[in-house]
Amino acid sequence: MKKIALAAALSLAATTAFAGGVAEPVAEPEVVKAETSSSSGGILVPLLLLVVVAAAVASN
Repeated sequence: MKKIALAAALSLAATTAFAGGVAEPVAEPEVVKAETSSSSGGILVPLLLLVVVAAAVASN
């Protein structure tokens, strides 16, 4: 009878110890801002506008 009581106590203790299990922590991915080339990005649109205006003036 003592062995059954001991086995029951150990089985209850073991199930509560592993009830939740061990899960890997979930980490949020790090947000990385994309690097842009500011030297060519700021001049590209005005140059294209200048080319369009020059083509419109040349066609008249």
